[in-house]
Amino acid sequence: MRRKSQASTPSSIAATTPSIIILGTGFGGLCMAIALKKAGIDGFTILEKASRGVGGTWRDNTYPGAACDVQSHLYSYSFEPKHDWTRKFGRQAEIRAYMESCVEKYELGPHIQFNKEVTEAVFDESLNEWQLTTADGSSFNATVLVTATGQLNQPAYPNIAGKDEFKGKLFHSARWDHDYDLTGKRVAVIGTGASAIQFVPEIVGKVKHLTLFQRSAAWVIPKPDRKFFGWEHWLFKHIPFHDRAYRALIYWKNESRALAFTRFNALLELFSWLAKREIRKQVRDPGKKEKLVPDYKIGCKRILISNDWCKAMDQDHLDIETVGIKKISAKGVITQDDRLHEVDAIIFGTGFKATDFLSPISIRGIDGLDLNDAWRTGAEAYKGITVAGFPNLFMLYGPNTNLAHNSILFMLESQVAYVMSAIRLLQDKQLKVAMNVKADRQSTYVNGIQARLEGSVWQSGCTSWYKNEHGRNTVNWPGFTFTYRLATRSVDPTDYEFREPKPVAKSESMTATISREESAASESPTV
Repeated sequence: MRRKSQASTPSSIAATTPSIIILGTGFGGLCMAIALKKAGIDGFTILEKASRGVGGTWRDNTYPGAACDVQSHLYSYSFEPKHDWTRKFGRQAEIRAYMESCVEKYELGPHIQFNKEVTEAVFDESLNEWQLTTADGSSFNATVLVTATGQLNQPAYPNIAGKDEFKGKLFHSARWDHDYDLTGKRVAVIGTGASAIQFVPEIVGKVKHLTLFQRSAAWVIPKPDRKFFGWEHWLFKHIPFHDRAYRALIYWKNESRALAFTRFNALLELFSWLAKREIRKQVRDPGKKEKLVPDYKIGCKRILISNDWCKAMDQDHLDIETVGIKKISAKGVITQDDRLHEVDAIIFGTGFKATDFLSPISIRGIDGLDLNDAWRTGAEAYKGITVAGFPNLFMLYGPNTNLAHNSILFMLESQVAYVMSAIRLLQDKQLKVAMNVKADRQSTYVNGIQARLEGSVWQSGCTSWYKNEHGRNTVNWPGFTFTYRLATRSVDPTDYEFREPKPVAKSESMTATISREESAASESPTV
């Protein structure tokens, strides 16, 4: 699996090239692959669990109205600007097309293998290599493993009894059934998260009746979205400074909001006033108005943006049900007061398992340490990238690197730069060692992150997908993105221990050799 790069090799990159496996073809995985290409490293493979198509969450979430809540020019790679974005906030199809264009431009296609869902990754201490197994029985091994599986890739289905008894149509918004026509149907939507905020206004006009089952209301503020004019496209394309200045303006405007989320929570009250004003202006029914105002501090959960949510809520054939769900029956949804809400279709808008990082992959590191055991009280990683006990494993969009105020792509580019620094370090050492972050460095870092989170709005008392079952926020970054970039600009070798391959007994070595030869005979992937 290891081969020397066929491309010209910059002086900063040693001739010895590690074999690298990247998991996922979302923004993180593609960014990592492009960075390797630019560095003259071709010895990498991207394993994608889907049967076809890149895009990660932007491939999977095709529900009506799917769009981004970060401005288009910032929700794109800094090194690959797109001058002709249709709107200020990109929609799903256009974002995915942008990602596909990056694959084509940087010739990533030959590196991608589809239908390769990794089920197990084991670190072989005798070889300092990661050995991977996929669901179809394929085997891969690599010097460096980079996970780019994201936080929004596993749909979260609510634990409601009777789901299998329902005789109508049932699906999750992240697995939208486009073959099912909702026209004239009685529909139940369970959940009022970011996805529901977008698809409910799109479908409410075609259904006969819609019942929205709401556990807690969401703070929804106006979305400053519109189409770009032709003259704006011309400026973006022909005057690079204008494009860069526009992106910088967006970045710093968004970045300033970090203060409100992390330290000066009172600043967020302006947004709560905007949200309440929209409800007062667009919703007539007093009962609905009351149900739409959240009972928790704004910012504690994700703040959502939409221009048509309140208008949709005002429809006479839409009901907001706040009584808890007891179970699902063959005919519909039964609430705790034993009322049956008969429906033809049920749509779960219940989000994702955001705190289940890397799950359901079984990952074992030094001495067989299982990552689930290492994370039994919550996922954690040094700078959100490396975990003690798991050498040469690097995570993109790992624990405590999510944002509530700016573009995750800025964080991903920072993480990729850090991983590239690590790869250069390994090359300088001729790949004879594996780098493992020191446990005390990780512990000190993570404790600092958790201490900073204590003063944030996310700890103000609500239950959100930012927290795990222990109430620990393992998702969000508690600060500015530029401070994170400074912290990840390069690897400090003193943060790591460098491990030589572990000697094995002669009999074990022979067994391992035979095993590898048998594996190579049945499956010979080229990286």
